[in-house]
Amino acid sequence: MSPRPKPGREFVLTLSCPDQAGLVHAVTTYLVGHCGNILESRQFDDRQQDRFFMRVHFDVSDPGISLEDLRTGFSPVSRAYGISWQLHDASTPTRTLIMVSKFGHCLNDLLFRKSTGALNIEIPAIVSNHRDFEPLAQSYGIPFHHIPVTKDTKAQAEARLLELVSELDVDLVVLARYMQILSDDLCKQLDGRAINIHHSFLPSFKGARPYVQAHQRGVKLVGATAHYVTSDLDEGPIVEQDVVRVDHSPDPDELVTIGRDVEAQVLARAVEWHSESRVLVNGNCTVVFR
Repeated sequence: MSPRPKPGREFVLTLSCPDQAGLVHAVTTYLVGHCGNILESRQFDDRQQDRFFMRVHFDVSDPGISLEDLRTGFSPVSRAYGISWQLHDASTPTRTLIMVSKFGHCLNDLLFRKSTGALNIEIPAIVSNHRDFEPLAQSYGIPFHHIPVTKDTKAQAEARLLELVSELDVDLVVLARYMQILSDDLCKQLDGRAINIHHSFLPSFKGARPYVQAHQRGVKLVGATAHYVTSDLDEGPIVEQDVVRVDHSPDPDELVTIGRDVEAQVLARAVEWHSESRVLVNGNCTVVFR
């Protein structure tokens, strides 16, 4: 595990903009002018969309330069080149609200990874439409919010969720096998900051019971897909995927068991990369600087 970034001294700048000459020079000139030293730099030029993407992890030698100073200093550069950008203190944990229903393997995996320092996140709350994992939340000292969802109470339940997101200053919502379809309005409210784990290798076997669908098709690969949530069910920009090879012998229940490990690993990587500002949305796709 790499050392954690130094608070107030290490920062991550991510940006995207129309591709044009002078972008890298403009960014590096800005960094030099603010006592910045590049620790890691990745870039991607999407020639089909004529768009440029970049992630720079840097430290600052002058203790008098703050995050706000850096943001203010980059504004003229962003205006000159039409840049969409974000600049964060690299050490600040991503405040992550986790949602779960009745399958807890992804939740348990995220909680364990967070507790060992493998994920730079804070978990201010766990939300569920069932009470099954309340004891697990309590064992980690994390507040548990039971928000039942029925056809008649869905709007109120989603309103309560948004209240928690606002009250707890949540950066990221993770659907760790939360088995409820979010409304279009909620998806728009959480655009770019909600990740779902789908227990299938999208775009195949979307929607409910994907392992049954996979078994009926005689698949030889069982996979999982972590993607950003959009109003198009299971169609959001994909962050990470993985598969495990199987043969003809497993039944649907055995495929579920096999798939759980893949789901947990894929979701953990997606949360890690998002929390480290390694994922940039590019239309219906993503650029992931792993």
